[in-house]
Amino acid sequence: MPRKLKKLIRNIEKIAPKKLAEKWDNVGLLVGDIESDINTVLVALEATSEVIDEAIDNNVDMIITHHPLIFNKLKAVVNDNPIGSMIHKLIKNNISVYAIHTNLDVAYGGTNDLLGELVGLENKNVLVPTMKEDYYKIIVYVPTSHKEKVMDSMCSQGAGHIGEYSHCTFQSIGKGTFKPSEEANPFIGESNKLEYVEETKLETIVSKNHLNKVINKMIESHPYEEVAYDIFKLENNILKYGLGRVGTIKESTLEEVCKNIKDKLAIESLKVVGNMDRKIEKVALCTGSGASFIENAHRLGCDLYITGDVKYHDAQNAKELGICVIDAGHFETENIVCDLVAEYLTKELNNNVKVLVSKLNINPFKTI
Repeated sequence: MPRKLKKLIRNIEKIAPKKLAEKWDNVGLLVGDIESDINTVLVALEATSEVIDEAIDNNVDMIITHHPLIFNKLKAVVNDNPIGSMIHKLIKNNISVYAIHTNLDVAYGGTNDLLGELVGLENKNVLVPTMKEDYYKIIVYVPTSHKEKVMDSMCSQGAGHIGEYSHCTFQSIGKGTFKPSEEANPFIGESNKLEYVEETKLETIVSKNHLNKVINKMIESHPYEEVAYDIFKLENNILKYGLGRVGTIKESTLEEVCKNIKDKLAIESLKVVGNMDRKIEKVALCTGSGASFIENAHRLGCDLYITGDVKYHDAQNAKELGICVIDAGHFETENIVCDLVAEYLTKELNNNVKVLVSKLNINPFKTI
């Protein structure tokens, strides 16, 4: 059965939240009616005229791209320029376009993590931080008999998540005291009588994004009429987002790394800076056009930096710094993400929406 575009967008933004996009970027719904029904989706690196024709031929209702169709400021939407002509064709054929660009590059499990997996990157960290999530410690006092119920309710809303671990809490047992008034309706105790109750002090963490939902669920599941809890903002860098990744690989020569990349990305040639016999262990990478981060990789002590769109002077700078560089291509390092997005949506939508991957090679360059 079809899915409303506005609901499908919520599914997309689970894997690539818009808040992660760079300020200069243009992500989200670029063409389309938010109330339209979506039966078939086509995933592509970008919406070229050929990709749009492919969508029309396959009765596609929506194209999801990595590169935004509309990037620079448009003064007019007319048929005598390429972008205007494509927008006209999309509207005439009721095809929506949604872009997930730098937000997918930054997101955990996104473009850069996928390239990292392909090259065997381990112990991964962000190469260039762009934002961090604010976190809070929340402490609540619960009758020990109800600690599991309250803990589970809070964690179900996003509390207690650290990396690949959920239900992260600390619990300590003590005595709580209270005296209900005549107007109170206590869960335990009697009016005007001081009560001593064994309580568990339940401590956990929660991101700002989930804080209100966790508090509401905590209060809802708590047996007390009045819930005692504290909230403290943390300064810890618990979750840091950013472009690129840095980590380690099994020690290899530069030549061996090049062969692996050519094999994993199914490409015929690479541009390389460095001695092919050099031992490589610490590696940084950034999909697409990431030559501006060569010095970031060097400062972190990397032996090798992998990206695309490396210019002559970028290569000379890398040579002087003593860091090896592999230019694996803009298209080649990003096109891999189409299968990732398609697989995610197929699973997320329970096959209720047909998800296709573009079969076109839209790389404007040819290797001869």
